[in-house]
Amino acid sequence: MALKSLDRKPRSLSALDIFSFLLVSAATYLALVYAPTESVMGPVQRIFYFHASAGWVGMVAFIAAAVASLIYLIRPNKKWDVFAVAAVEVGLVYSFINIATGSIWARPIWNTWWTWDPRLVTATVMELVYFAYLLLRQGIEDPERRARFGAIYALLGSASVPLTYMSIRIWRTIHPVVIGSGSPSAQGDFDMTSTMVFTLLFSFVAFTVLGTTVLWHRIRLGWLGERVEELRYKAIGF
Repeated sequence: MALKSLDRKPRSLSALDIFSFLLVSAATYLALVYAPTESVMGPVQRIFYFHASAGWVGMVAFIAAAVASLIYLIRPNKKWDVFAVAAVEVGLVYSFINIATGSIWARPIWNTWWTWDPRLVTATVMELVYFAYLLLRQGIEDPERRARFGAIYALLGSASVPLTYMSIRIWRTIHPVVIGSGSPSAQGDFDMTSTMVFTLLFSFVAFTVLGTTVLWHRIRLGWLGERVEELRYKAIGF
């Protein structure tokens, strides 16, 4: 892929930038103004819309990285490796937002920033697993070995995603399950009105579109990095 083609930002990506901004702005309005204040938890519950949406996109990004890695192992092509790395980085950012907003929400509800709850533990382990993926890649110089080892690791690491999702349905937990039946011991559980459901679904869409936009930008950056690495290897005679 030529550097000149990468330098030119696609018009569709520019349009997606604007669309993402409008969607996230609308989601923010819905979460902070349109949705009703929860009767028990009060205004702090409003962070739930961003918390859940960020967690959703983070998990989808990690699964997308696993799919791209599997395709790379079957039919090696740099584009799938670039996609996998980009998806992992996007997933790490969104999952961190999910964990951080969860802590902010938990402080007034659980009276602590952190507790050894199954969902919190598995979500943090998932974050660390994929952070280690980036460290693994940094330690391998050869591009082909780096891509192959990274693909295998991403596939193995993807097991942490369903485990994190199912943790509040498998073990006793104080983390609420808003959609579906949850543990009766869950603290902070609440029933959603139709307005809350609409706000949540809209936030899911807005965060997904934003995540897709960021992923596209990161893939373009990844291709530039690949091209720079190719030029570096040519310069030193490999």
